[in-house]
Amino acid sequence: MMKKAIVTGGAGFIGSHLAGALAERGYHVTIIDDLSSGKKENFSGLTGHANVSFILGSITKLPLLQELFKGTEYVFHLAAVPSVPRSVKDPLLSNEVNITGTLNVLVAARDSGAKKVIYASSSAVYGDTPTLPKQESMPPNPQSPYAVAKLAGEYYCQVFAKVYGLPTAALRYFNVYGPRQDTASEYAAAIPSFIESALSGKPPQIFGNGEQTRDFIFVKDAVSANLLAAEGTATGVFNVGTGQRITINQLAKLVADLSGHNIKPVYHKNRPGDILHSFADISRLAAFGYQPAHTIEEGLKETIRSFSS
Repeated sequence: MMKKAIVTGGAGFIGSHLAGALAERGYHVTIIDDLSSGKKENFSGLTGHANVSFILGSITKLPLLQELFKGTEYVFHLAAVPSVPRSVKDPLLSNEVNITGTLNVLVAARDSGAKKVIYASSSAVYGDTPTLPKQESMPPNPQSPYAVAKLAGEYYCQVFAKVYGLPTAALRYFNVYGPRQDTASEYAAAIPSFIESALSGKPPQIFGNGEQTRDFIFVKDAVSANLLAAEGTATGVFNVGTGQRITINQLAKLVADLSGHNIKPVYHKNRPGDILHSFADISRLAAFGYQPAHTIEEGLKETIRSFSS
């Protein structure tokens, strides 16, 4: 019998890649997305799959989730109002979707008897604590409404595991990048923004002095972490990164070199809520078999090709 999986936010960047990987593994996949930031074209290649369905709907609607989750084994919860700057601009919306919506997902999963919930958290929960690399045992120190909401979701996952016996795994994504990442948003992440600038011959825009560091993980490796967390025995909180870091200045130069458009960056003041340095200790998830398969150069080459086409 075909296994059933729900992907909330499945029309988004990471969610659409995950939905495709699940379909290839023989799952019946239901994508739930309100298309506030996701796009139908992100999963257009899956519409031919008999075992993939799309529901236009919001995680803020509990009765809808309770109906759709019936018979589901795995719930991959990626739906969210993304971006630190956006949460600073609209903390009420961030709270409604990212906290109340997550609670709705957990309630519906519990009521449906789901085997496991895989929750998309964020490295933003660590804040600007100076200790590197970031380890899951460190005290969280959120610096934005987005980070507060992601941490609250983690706590809800832990409580539902303890109180209701619903297994959960919270994946603290570091900086995920790859094909389908949004370039149009004013909150676009560094890599898609840099690639679009390079391909159009414009200077990349850097906030701060560019010496801040990040752990960039290719989207296919983030998908692998989801599959591992669902199908294995991993429960609790896990970093999902590469265990390596690069400065934003180095990243901008690498994108320029790989795209063949070397233009000097333009610098702006730091944005509220942004942190200086971050990279992951991935040993906890590695103990369950996780190993990122793509270098930053390999991932960027594939991403630039996708943007060019």
